[in-house]
Amino acid sequence: MSWMIRHEGSPVVVELTREELLEQLGDGEWQATDEVRAPGDSEWQALENHPATAEIAEELEPPPARPYDDETRLDMNALIDVTLVLLVFFILTTSVAALQKTLEAPSASDEKGGIAVVTEKQVAEQMIKVSVAMENGAPVYRVEEKVVDPVRLVAELRRFVRSSGKTRLLLEHTDDVPQESVVKVIDAAKGAGMDKVGLRVP
Repeated sequence: MSWMIRHEGSPVVVELTREELLEQLGDGEWQATDEVRAPGDSEWQALENHPATAEIAEELEPPPARPYDDETRLDMNALIDVTLVLLVFFILTTSVAALQKTLEAPSASDEKGGIAVVTEKQVAEQMIKVSVAMENGAPVYRVEEKVVDPVRLVAELRRFVRSSGKTRLLLEHTDDVPQESVVKVIDAAKGAGMDKVGLRVP
């Protein structure tokens, strides 16, 4: 009597004897999920579920997965190299930008030019005198011996420029004054429209 067998979900049916079916199962021509109908059966059953073929179907190994070339795979090595180059570039750019903001204070040992000598009379006639000194741990700003709040330093210098017509500033500070305080006076002088800032040295 003939057995009918078909691949899972296939409409093509093959008729075999029981011996031929068992032989082909042993040769691996059929999979455990393929469907079989024995003589007298009314419904199709998977080989692994049919009483006559279940034992043999358990011994069948699943076919090896078919390898596919993954064309969407990215080469991460090149991506990592580019990322590292960009990281180094941004670090160096940030460092250069920070260095550009650093302002070197005038120095008496500057070899690019000599030190301008100004008399007290010239200071009184041509320059606005600003001094910075540390008092009680904080810098104190004085414009022409008048204590000025650092917030109002620009406005105070503008007032002196308008009233006296002087556009040069003479800055005097003690050694313990922070560099940022010196820079603040120089920025305030530029904001007030003064064209030259001189540093008084002992």
